[in-house]
Amino acid sequence: MNSLILSAATRVLVALMLLFSVYMLLRGHNEPGGGFIGGLIAAIGFALYAIAQGTAAARAALRIDPRDLGIIGLALALLAGLSAGPFGDPLFTGQWWFLGATEDSKGLPLSSVLVFDVGVYLVVVGAVLTLVFALEEEV
Repeated sequence: MNSLILSAATRVLVALMLLFSVYMLLRGHNEPGGGFIGGLIAAIGFALYAIAQGTAAARAALRIDPRDLGIIGLALALLAGLSAGPFGDPLFTGQWWFLGATEDSKGLPLSSVLVFDVGVYLVVVGAVLTLVFALEEEV
């Protein structure tokens, strides 16, 4: 597509959509949102970019093959689920680690739930973009 308006607007829209998808990812554990909806928003941003600039430009902007992105996300989600095992808890029980904890402060909390959500985010982005890029290249 050779629309100057679409090409110019896409650059701004994709940046805003990616920023919003990360926001949805990070707020999603206790409120609506999370890895699935954040991944869908990010994938829609890249799909819009593929429509405006072409699939080759979208693949270059993504910098990693979408299938590899999905595999990495699946591995992250699996690791988050298995992280409860060493503590004797059932699978997918949330675990918390406090990075940089001292006697005076708790440190930075990191949960296995967040790692799982990031994994779901990457799986959704990878799966949707694999499908979208394949369909776009067919046309």
